[in-house]
Amino acid sequence: MVEQSSPELDRVFGALSDPTRRAMLRRLAGGTRTVGELAEPFAMSFAAAAKHVKVLELAGLLSRTIEGRSHRCRIEAGPLAAADRWLAYYERFWSLRLDDLERALTRNAAKRRRK
Repeated sequence: MVEQSSPELDRVFGALSDPTRRAMLRRLAGGTRTVGELAEPFAMSFAAAAKHVKVLELAGLLSRTIEGRSHRCRIEAGPLAAADRWLAYYERFWSLRLDDLERALTRNAAKRRRK
């Protein structure tokens, strides 16, 4: 059974709810980046980017190491796997419902052809 209430999962989905943070994660999937590099494609200050990074870090979606003045970020996939498991439960749910709908529509179409 999929856990319905989890503070960790809440933080993951909260972090993923923002398109900027999703884009940052996508960039991190290609390798480590500094906070400045993550901010680069967006019209935002370093401070704004750092806030997004902090949300991702608190959700466990990235880890950060400090090298001098540079903060290097790396994606952490574990929390994404937990979110994927949660979503997979509902994917199965909807697949079954859509299969039921397809059967009903097929029966309905067959009845109409016989009339």
